[in-house]
Amino acid sequence: MVAKIKTGKDIYGALAYNQQKVDKGEGAVLRTNSLLEPEDGRFLVADTAAQILRWMPAHVRTEKPVIHISLNPDPKDALSDEVLADIADEYMEGMGWGGQPYIVYKHTDIDRTHVHIVSVQVDSTGRKINDSRRNERSVALTERIEREYGLRPAKGRKNMELWQLKPVDYEKGDLKRQIAAVVKPVLSMYRFQTMGELRALLSLYRIGMEEVEGTHGGRNYRGLVYTALEENGRKPPPAPPLKASRLGGDASLKKIGQVMERSAEIIKTAGLHKRTLQRMQEAMQDTTTEGALRERLKTYHIDLYLRRNVMGRITGVTFIDHETRCVFNGSRLGKTYSANAFNEHFCNRQKRPQKPDATETNKSAKCKYKRYIVR
Repeated sequence: MVAKIKTGKDIYGALAYNQQKVDKGEGAVLRTNSLLEPEDGRFLVADTAAQILRWMPAHVRTEKPVIHISLNPDPKDALSDEVLADIADEYMEGMGWGGQPYIVYKHTDIDRTHVHIVSVQVDSTGRKINDSRRNERSVALTERIEREYGLRPAKGRKNMELWQLKPVDYEKGDLKRQIAAVVKPVLSMYRFQTMGELRALLSLYRIGMEEVEGTHGGRNYRGLVYTALEENGRKPPPAPPLKASRLGGDASLKKIGQVMERSAEIIKTAGLHKRTLQRMQEAMQDTTTEGALRERLKTYHIDLYLRRNVMGRITGVTFIDHETRCVFNGSRLGKTYSANAFNEHFCNRQKRPQKPDATETNKSAKCKYKRYIVR
């Protein structure tokens, strides 16, 4: 089970996010602690927020008193609502928040059922509850809960989490759920610096993405749409574009912009490109064909995404490193890994560029993205 803890200032925003899931039929309130439950069972954001805020003094020094926690069991752990609520209680108690007012929600908006908990980390006297070594204590606690409830362990699974995501299959329907089950984890786990790098990443799971702009009601707008793709990277005729707003704020253009800004800083500070660059150097030295290079990179948990024009010439190269969870356009790693360099490496042995065969075309997820204007 993986636990994620976010802190903030806005109790209303945290509660409203979860209540929206409930209102859409994609969530439910499982349990509350130190909160009065309405007679009709319908929780109102304003009332719940007021109860939680009354717990704290009017003025507290803690800048971010609100805590918003998600507990994510393995999808194969089929747990009842009662067990999920018990796990939430045990987690809160183990972290020192068991005496706080909190509300537990179950989310079913993606294939992986998970739990959200909203509370505050300031006690009734105004003091912040000790959060030293919070992440270490959280990991130790979730591992103990895994053993106690017989859950599948998260240790060793997190780095491979994305590999377990399922490519979208438009023939199965329910595209909103399928796309959300990939897009939301990808945006929370991966680092990329351009929209093109994100498109390459999503294409692995048969998802297309494009920016859209237009005019509605006399006002200009700009946003995103997601589409299901076929295995060859093309958009199937019956699959209409899906507005990002239908997936929630976690899939919006604003969210992606924040991820790109943060990614650039983290990659530069931590030098995360160095690992990918080293692996590429090793792989290029002893492979002479595209197929061999792909297979070699997969042993390093790196996917190669190539864009080609109608003549089969490579026009773009992207590397997706699943160990560092970083996506790099080839030119970002140096001229040696640019599109021109790859054309020379693979194609210049012949007098004219050779079109890729069907197998290679499918592997490279050749795709032409169209611009959809949603009105």
